[in-house]
Amino acid sequence: YRYGKLRHSTSHPLSSIILILLALVFLHDGGQVPAARNTDAMDSAERGKSAACVDQPAPVYGYKVVNVYPHDPDAFTQGLAFEQGSLYESTGLYGRSSIRRVELTTGEVLDNKDLPVFYFGEGLTVWRDRLIQLTWKAHTGFVYDKKSFARLATFNYRGQGWGITHDGSLLVMSDGSTFLRFLDPSTFEQVKVLAVHDQGHPISSLNELEYIRGEIFANVWRTDLIARISPESGKVVGWVDLAGLRGSLHSGAKVDVLNGIAYDARKDRIFVTGKLWPSLFEIELVVPSK
Repeated sequence: YRYGKLRHSTSHPLSSIILILLALVFLHDGGQVPAARNTDAMDSAERGKSAACVDQPAPVYGYKVVNVYPHDPDAFTQGLAFEQGSLYESTGLYGRSSIRRVELTTGEVLDNKDLPVFYFGEGLTVWRDRLIQLTWKAHTGFVYDKKSFARLATFNYRGQGWGITHDGSLLVMSDGSTFLRFLDPSTFEQVKVLAVHDQGHPISSLNELEYIRGEIFANVWRTDLIARISPESGKVVGWVDLAGLRGSLHSGAKVDVLNGIAYDARKDRIFVTGKLWPSLFEIELVVPSK
């Protein structure tokens, strides 16, 4: 699997965050540049980062658990979304990938559609009356009817598919690199590319995405961190340190990494979970003490 053996949950002191994430830039794909790149757009994005070198460190937020809900421990969570009372989930692994509608309070899978065995499911977002799902290495995305799960269309993209969300106008997609791609939701053509950085350092391994209160929240693969990203500048304006959530799961649980962010805009609720986690958490962010 792409997702290797999980690390033990540890805290992430502010002084070590950048070192950890810079190391991930070179760990992913053996340090090679991802294939999915628009060089002109990225050159422009890189030039726009020059002022970031003098930025202050981004604040690190803690969390408070508000509610804990059951979650299918066999679900290899790759994408998570919430809309109008319904939780939608994309699961991964070859032969086990699916999209689901899940009852939040019970964890019951209400509707399910399996992917063909040669697709590895990835990110998922709700776009109007449709669900949009990525796959990992097949360069293929799927569009479904939100109610019936009937497949309406497919689309293609270069490179890998990891996470996807939208800002109300454009789709936002991650591919595991330091860049986010913005796509036209009608044509799936790439509109722009955004370089993500903190204090001038590129932040790699951006995974599952969610648009929350004007920011892009991104799981950083193989860490317990969520990056809060400005969709205009690509600057990391804050971190959310969720170290401790994994350790709170019952003993004996065979869990993998943190992955999965959903936002209930109506009630201003944030949900997070992970791959093979038996629980889904509703959390509130805790402002760092000064």
